[in-house]
Amino acid sequence: MKKFSWLFVLMLTLSFVLAACGGGGSDEETTEEATTGEESTEEGETSGDSASGEDWVENITVLTGGEAGVYFPLGVAMADIIDSELEDVSATGVSSGASVSNAEQLNNGEAQLALVQNDIAYYGAEGTNMFDEPLDNYSGVFTIYPETIQLVTLADSGIESVSDLEGRRVAVGDVGSGTEANATQILEAHGISVEDLDAQFLDFADASTNLQDGNVDAAFVTAGTPTGAIQELSASADVSLVSFDQEAIDGLMEEYTYYTQQEIPADAYENFDSTATTVAVQAMLIASNDIPEDQMYEITRAIFENLDDLANAHVRGEELTVDTAEDGMSIDLHPGVQQYYEEQ
Repeated sequence: MKKFSWLFVLMLTLSFVLAACGGGGSDEETTEEATTGEESTEEGETSGDSASGEDWVENITVLTGGEAGVYFPLGVAMADIIDSELEDVSATGVSSGASVSNAEQLNNGEAQLALVQNDIAYYGAEGTNMFDEPLDNYSGVFTIYPETIQLVTLADSGIESVSDLEGRRVAVGDVGSGTEANATQILEAHGISVEDLDAQFLDFADASTNLQDGNVDAAFVTAGTPTGAIQELSASADVSLVSFDQEAIDGLMEEYTYYTQQEIPADAYENFDSTATTVAVQAMLIASNDIPEDQMYEITRAIFENLDDLANAHVRGEELTVDTAEDGMSIDLHPGVQQYYEEQ
């Protein structure tokens, strides 16, 4: 009986000792797991920082406009800046059909950046006018310069006002371009329509060639001044710019708030007196929402740190500044762009 009691006490004591050892082991393992967890978290944070560019878009297409306009040299210069400043990113500026088609292509994922007019960017975002439904896959980057709507004709054409265009052969811009939209609105403000003309849907370069050859009588051109196509035309033919009626301008600005009245000075072009009263919209850059926020931040930073390259590409590039980048901004900014501006 004593032997049995002693054995029972020994076994009971041993079980307490083992339980204590086991408890100590669990606490130690818990501490190790906590430490390992902290280390894993730190490693994860480090991994996240180092992988900030892993989801970047490697090949960027910048949609511009016709080669004779202002969009093309500026867009190509922007692409060159991105290509040289962002590691492992290739960028190319390409000629395109301009604003309307640029907005649609960007929205469809066919490009990543595009130059457009601020009115067209707004119409696309809202799904109004020439857009059947909202385009929701692009955001604003910056506005650059006023785009003047110029009505150019040969000096001996007899066209001295917009009303004189009735029945004449008039280039109203490429199909789906911002110029076509502007021409339509300006004609309507003067009480006529595209149907009242012998409308020719031509880009800047083709319009200039056809004016020189006598195949069209006048052309609408929406671009920064001086516009290459008009300057080239004036070197070989006597041309003039037609003023818009003040009443029509007032009505246009009341109905479409993105328009501003613009006075073209006599020395805007080298070869002729270009004095004219007209209207303007704003040229702007838009970006695909598929571009990650941190990449868009770096793209914006790169462009603003290399503004001399834009100025060298075209005189209108001199007008881009951080202070004026949001003037006339008609749509929401890309988050990466917004972050850049907030830090300036």
